[in-house]
Amino acid sequence: MLDMQKRLNKLFYATLSLPSTAMGFALCIQISALSWILSTRFNLQIHEIGIVWAAGPMAGIFGQVVIGLISDDAWFWGGRRRPFILIGGTLAALMVFLLPRIDVVGDFLGIKNILIVAVIVALTLDLSINISFNPTRSIIADVTPEGEARTLGYTWMQTISGFFGVMAYLIGATLGNDLLISVGAGIVFVFSVVPLFFIKEEREMVINTETATETAAATKADWGQLWRIYIAHGFAWLGVQSMFVYTYGFIQQQLVPAGLATKAANDMSGQIIGFAFAIMNTVGFLLPALVLAPLARKIGRVHTQAGCVAIMAAGYFLIATMARTPIMLYALMAVVGIGWSAIVSLPFAIMSDKVDKSRMGFFMGVFNLSVVLPQLMSTGVGFVLKRVPDQSTLYIICGASLAISAALWCLVKDEAPATQAAMPASAH
Repeated sequence: MLDMQKRLNKLFYATLSLPSTAMGFALCIQISALSWILSTRFNLQIHEIGIVWAAGPMAGIFGQVVIGLISDDAWFWGGRRRPFILIGGTLAALMVFLLPRIDVVGDFLGIKNILIVAVIVALTLDLSINISFNPTRSIIADVTPEGEARTLGYTWMQTISGFFGVMAYLIGATLGNDLLISVGAGIVFVFSVVPLFFIKEEREMVINTETATETAAATKADWGQLWRIYIAHGFAWLGVQSMFVYTYGFIQQQLVPAGLATKAANDMSGQIIGFAFAIMNTVGFLLPALVLAPLARKIGRVHTQAGCVAIMAAGYFLIATMARTPIMLYALMAVVGIGWSAIVSLPFAIMSDKVDKSRMGFFMGVFNLSVVLPQLMSTGVGFVLKRVPDQSTLYIICGASLAISAALWCLVKDEAPATQAAMPASAH
């Protein structure tokens, strides 16, 4: 094992965070640019864009659950997680590069229907991300001992991944989505491949802080509590995914001045999307360590989660009724970011206490179903929005979904705050 891995120093934690950062960066590019590209460059309608986005959840059902199950017991190319990160990261970088070149892909494949080609590219991108995402999170648990060291691993992951996510949105907003895609393809590839030369996996997963020699022992999964977590988390992601996919329609209708030239209108909508999500993600990566962790120690992780999600629901309702200028949208996106900070950190920590620790990869994959199935359901929101004149309806739907999630989180049993360790963080 490399010296820096033995010492578990800052350089090691930063290096360990990069593969997950690569997948998060690819997702941020997709969120920032995909709907915008499909609408402004290829003239797809809002419900057609929803169909393209549905490819991701379908890939997630296979990618995270099956790959999580396989990678728990696999060993080749020098690791159990390494092969899936290498394959997924390389393919994800290629698909990011091809996002604005869907027409070229169609010509190459001999397919004239842009919608079909867009689904193929989006499906391949999401499958690549999902092949890698579970292993990039699981490898942190594999190479760090339980306790504070592992918590630091996940905290570093969320901080670095969140920082680069914000950078992705800012690049798209200030320099354009085309440059974001070009730079992003390189970042996704380098961050996926290069760190693996400095991280050595062991055949026996380390779980004991003091001895660092015990292998993962089987523990009983609390399925009753897990189902409550899955459903509560699922309602949150129905609202979040709908926001990611259809916000561009709200912005084009409510925030872009009527009569603006097409190119100027497209550029303005892309810029607003970039800044809005950059603000939301800045709050999202700063709060987990600075605010949510100490708050969770005082009142419990579940209460913290429920409160943050309720604040996010309120932010959505306020956007629907008050966000009629970019500045107002940005301010309310900061409010929404409070809930986002919890969604990308607390549920994993809560869930991980209630699963069989010897099957962590599998349970991470199952947990992801509470993300991808609601994402698939968000396709139906596009058909609703197609039939209503006011695109503010989007945020009414999002707010209602988050309000239901907040109520359902109150049904989850929490550990006593005093017994809870500092939380690890996670990302979709």
